[in-house]
Amino acid sequence: MVRLTIAVLLILAITTPEAAQQAEPSILVSRAQEVVERLVSGEVEPLLPTLTDRMKAAIDADGLRRIIFNLILQFGAFKSQDGARFEAQGVMRVVLVSCAFERANVEFRVAFDPNDRLAGLGVRPPEPTVAYSAPAYVTRGAFRDEAITIDAGGWPLPGTLTPPIGDGPFPGVVLIHGSGPNDRDESIGPNKPFRDLAEGLASRGIAVLRYDKRTRTHANRVMRLTFFTVKEEVVDDAVAAVQKMRETAGIRADRVFVLGHSLGGMLAPRIAVAEPSIAGLILMAAATKQLEQAILDQTRYLALLDGKVSPEEETAIAAVTKLAADVRALKASDPPIVAMGISAPASYWLDLRGYDPPAAATPLKQPMLVLQGERDYQVTMEDQAAWQRAIGSRANVQLKSYPALNHLFIAGAGASAPTEYARPGHVDEAVIRDIAAWITR
Repeated sequence: MVRLTIAVLLILAITTPEAAQQAEPSILVSRAQEVVERLVSGEVEPLLPTLTDRMKAAIDADGLRRIIFNLILQFGAFKSQDGARFEAQGVMRVVLVSCAFERANVEFRVAFDPNDRLAGLGVRPPEPTVAYSAPAYVTRGAFRDEAITIDAGGWPLPGTLTPPIGDGPFPGVVLIHGSGPNDRDESIGPNKPFRDLAEGLASRGIAVLRYDKRTRTHANRVMRLTFFTVKEEVVDDAVAAVQKMRETAGIRADRVFVLGHSLGGMLAPRIAVAEPSIAGLILMAAATKQLEQAILDQTRYLALLDGKVSPEEETAIAAVTKLAADVRALKASDPPIVAMGISAPASYWLDLRGYDPPAAATPLKQPMLVLQGERDYQVTMEDQAAWQRAIGSRANVQLKSYPALNHLFIAGAGASAPTEYARPGHVDEAVIRDIAAWITR
């Protein structure tokens, strides 16, 4: 649902005090390759004693196995390790291990602390080999970019304001990311949907503000928190961004909208309650299901993509079914739960328990535009139907779906799959045109 799983960071590294003596890089490379070998084999128990205390609190053996289950579901069977390289990143030392799966290549990020303990584990696609190029609907010279900082009480985030050229005042849109430690472009492989939206809308006379997410800019600080919810992850920064835009010269303070994608769309009603000045909500692939149910639905979908369910996929479905049951039985005192690659404390899951986005949107007075790609397997037409039932009869609400578009609102054909996100594309021009027309209307 809200997870853009091809680029998700799984566990964030945490720094610890310097050690007197450290292993040579070549030894860490060998250790990282062994870590990956144990992950793909499922024999993860020997890794547990090597974890930092914070990693031990964040993930257990089942959580480690779910990492590889998730990759197998997305990219098919593991084939080979294809090399590794060492990088020093402050006090952390990181080994990047390239691996080939049946349908895609990925890169494991294995981080060691100064005491040579396993302090972080991530998976990402290789760096894009194709440079981003603007879509045809972007008009160069029609807008400019300005550096801007969003700060919700001591959490400064770098961002970009993209206003049209001219005196204005212009209507404005604040872009709210989906799940995961996204950058301001919501980059997924070679695709940058938020940059497409910003430059496409600015070409049509609408100013756009986008910013790096808190879980990206302040990753280590966030991981130290024992209490963390979507308020801290998303809502507080979104409110600060709206307020910043309303105070910006050349922007109409009474015409600042919020555009939420995926998790951002799901939380848009909460953001509107926290900041009533918002002129309207644009929901793109806005999830309506409970998070654990959506994760389970995604797992089943991916397992059935090739028409059959392998033993490994059956194991993955069973593991996620157990995870969903664990989330539903969760208590505030329980340890963090790792799902679809994100480790979150009990407070995060409990905050979302019972949250019904369409019901939360029902009492809001603002106009809303609800957009959905019909090929989206993460947030589906079932979610769109829930929005239709709740608010579709209102005169100031418009719902629209696009038959060829996926979760990123990029066109494709056939059943959508995670590997599709690794192909370069752009947010469809019809989406840009429909949003611009709705705002100006």
